[in-house]
Amino acid sequence: MNREMIDINDCTILLEEAATDNTLIDSCFFDEPVIAIAFYGAGDVSLKVKYKGKTKEFQHTKGMVLSFYADEKVEFEHYVSTKKPLQCIVITTTIRNLDKLPNGEGQFLEQFLYQLVHPKDHYVEGPVFNMTPEMFLLAEQFFTNKYEGSLKMMFYKSHMTALLSHYFGQLAIHKATEINASQLKKINLAQEILLSDLENPPSLTELAHKIGINTNKLKIEFKAQFGVPVFKYLQNERLKKAQKLIKNEQKTIQEAAWAVGYDSLGSFSNAFEKKFGYRPSQA
Repeated sequence: MNREMIDINDCTILLEEAATDNTLIDSCFFDEPVIAIAFYGAGDVSLKVKYKGKTKEFQHTKGMVLSFYADEKVEFEHYVSTKKPLQCIVITTTIRNLDKLPNGEGQFLEQFLYQLVHPKDHYVEGPVFNMTPEMFLLAEQFFTNKYEGSLKMMFYKSHMTALLSHYFGQLAIHKATEINASQLKKINLAQEILLSDLENPPSLTELAHKIGINTNKLKIEFKAQFGVPVFKYLQNERLKKAQKLIKNEQKTIQEAAWAVGYDSLGSFSNAFEKKFGYRPSQA
């Protein structure tokens, strides 16, 4: 078992490496509460996180990035074996040091890992994902460098900064994806609201309020998703429903028009002909 701790600015890098011909459990605690990002290299150990009678397990850690908040009551157990050696880099800091961190790390932690900066339990887990090839290569180099003294510290400092840059870059991409997914969910909800009441649809302002975005954003995102503006989409759906009512349910033109919210037969007939190429009386 090789364990090395390097203090850089107001961060600490913990390097852990272990291999065995048998099976061993590497158990560790932190002496004080920390915010940490763990990068698992070529080894593929199993990990158990224990606290308050709870256990969180990770069976395959190779290439994994795990961010977390943990206090001194949290135990981390690595299960090391012949086929599953340990190779892990943990970059830690404390909440009190956030304002002192260089290169904006404290700002990024607050922005992307808010739940860790404001913990509500002994152990709080942040995003878990796999390293990019660039991150994996950087992590590997922590264990293969041959520098000594001040050159070694320079190496660790530059690689820590590079590794964190890639890490926060991935978080930014993940966050953008989450925002896009959330936005899409809202736009699809707007569609459902329109379809649920074709006769008395909400105004654009009311619809935007119902789904929780501003009117301009609704107009832009709805058109991007469905190819037409909101009320053009609404008109098309009204006319399609009216066509079915006339053709399939033998409703009169007046009944079909009223059923989809048209008060004027003239307006309804003109819109119907423009969309389908024939008058509703010919349906």
